Amino acid sequence: MEKLIGLLIMIAVGVGLALVFWGLNRLLGPKSPNVVKDVPFETGRAPISASGRRMAVKFYMIAILFVLFDIEMIFLYPWAVVFRDIGAVALVSMMIFIAVLVLGLAYIWKRGALEWQ
Repeated sequence: MEKLIGLLIMIAVGVGLALVFWGLNRLLGPKSPNVVKDVPFETGRAPISASGRRMAVKFYMIAILFVLFDIEMIFLYPWAVVFRDIGAVALVSMMIFIAVLVLGLAYIWKRGALEWQ
């Protein structure tokens, strides 16, 4: 439990600082709303259509793939930190894990999920 105290303190400090900075921004920040600032902005151009239209499935596919490979890094980092202490069985299991992910990447690449049109 003693090891978690430091982590909990760091999380509390981070959340506390975020709340303090957000509050200071709300209190002291400039407030000059106008019609031009309220218009949606995208790459320096006026929006092409209304913001309520449906998005293409391609955007959701890219988001899911990002989450998938981001979670891969979450599992890979702790393994790399204790690599010397865990032995050959853990090495083999991690290689199997990475092989499954590489096969998944090859499959979505072949299916064209990474092609941006």
